This record gives sequence, C-alpha cells and structure tokens, in this order.
Amino acid sequence: MVQLKTDTSIEAMREAGRVVAQILTSVREAAAVGVSLRELDEAAREVLREAGATSPFLNYHPHFAPMPFPAVICASVNDAIVHGIPTTDRLRDGDLVSIDAGATLDGWVGDSAISFTVGRARPEDTRLIDTAFAALDAGIAAAVVGNRIGDIAHAIGTVCRRAGYGIPEGFGGHGVGRTMHEDPGVPNEGRPGRGMPLRHGMALAIEPMLIGGGLDDFHPDRDGWTLRTSDGSRAAHAEHTVAITDAGPRILTAL
Repeated sequence: MVQLKTDTSIEAMREAGRVVAQILTSVREAAAVGVSLRELDEAAREVLREAGATSPFLNYHPHFAPMPFPAVICASVNDAIVHGIPTTDRLRDGDLVSIDAGATLDGWVGDSAISFTVGRARPEDTRLIDTAFAALDAGIAAAVVGNRIGDIAHAIGTVCRRAGYGIPEGFGGHGVGRTMHEDPGVPNEGRPGRGMPLRHGMALAIEPMLIGGGLDDFHPDRDGWTLRTSDGSRAAHAEHTVAITDAGPRILTAL
C-alpha cells in the first residue's frame, strides 16, 4: 500500500536526505588509493553520529540474506553491482566504487547512491558512470504527477539500453518514507503509460543499476549480500530519493 506524504512529512524527509548527501560527500572525500572500505564506513558513521541520525542499513535483514547487514553503507567495487559489505579490502588505483547510503532522522528515511573512480579513471568506466547518472536524471524528469511508474522505468531503461549496458533483472527503486523499502516498486525498465499513476505526496527512491558488459545476468557473492556481474564486467549505481509534487519532482537527497 502506498503511503502519500504530507508537505510537512516531505520537509522532514528532506532533512534526512541532507544527512545522506553529507554521508556520500564525506565518503567520496575519504576515498583514495590505500583506504579500506571499512574506513569509508566509519566516515559515514561519523556523519550519522554528528547529525543524531541512525542507519536503516545497519542490521537490516531481508529474507534472502544469511545475516543482518553489518554496516551503514553498501560499498560495491568494480564487478559488484550493489549490496557490497565494507571490508578491510583497500582501494586500488582505477577502482570503480559505488556507495549506497541511508539515514533515518526523526522517523523519516533518505536513501541515495553514487558511483566514482579512485585514482586514474578508465574511459569506459567514466562513460558507464556518466550513463548511470544520465539514466537517473531521465527517471527523475519522468517522475511527474500524471505520469505512471512505467514512464520512470521506460526513461531509465531507454538511456541504459541505448548505451549498450545491461540492467540486473528484478532490482530497481522503491517507495521510501518511514521505512527504507515501501510500495511501490520502481523498475529500471518498463513500458510507458503502464503501472501506478504518480500522485502528489509519493516519495520514491529512483536508482538505475548498470552492467558494463551489456548482459543482464548477475550472481550473489559468497557473503550472501553482494551481487556481482556474471561476466566480470564493471557496474555503476546512482540513486536519489525524490518526492512527487504538483510543482514537479523534488530531489530530497541533494546537499
């Protein structure tokens, strides 16, 4: 069931979203060759502590996972698409890193993700990342009152497919509000004019995930959380929490 948010609730979500944006900024600044993924997680924890917020990721335990998630960010490197667990592994020159972060503040949740390279970027990685953000922009532009969920999905999928990238089937965006995952689901590919109508007060996490090799196939890692590309190609992930309003889409997880 979709929970429409009041304008006051959207403002509260905006405050949570600012914390998420601060987390991603802090983590991006901390990321460098030789820095461990666990150190990036600690940088995120510090932002949460200073903001008086908590993490919706920490100890999250969906049915498919063998254990609760042990960190406050997902850190997915190179062929990891999403849900990477921050470990003591250290970043290397040229790594492609995707960071997904969330924050709960005063009972409201924000959720956002970025991808970037550490050190010298490969041209093909830059193109992949740029396309992920272009797909996110296209999805947000379609998130207007009177459109449908399928219009967002079609906008994202069109950008990804035209660039020759794969889209992991079954994974996409979602509603967000009092909890991290709410109705409705927001696929990353679909038919325009189909699905639930978009209404003022809906809040959606729109999040393209792209597979660089062009295939849609992926597999879970041995940790039971991380999803990796089946062909070993690199992946990118971009996400914002967006409120649907009569005045147009409002990004809640920007600085």
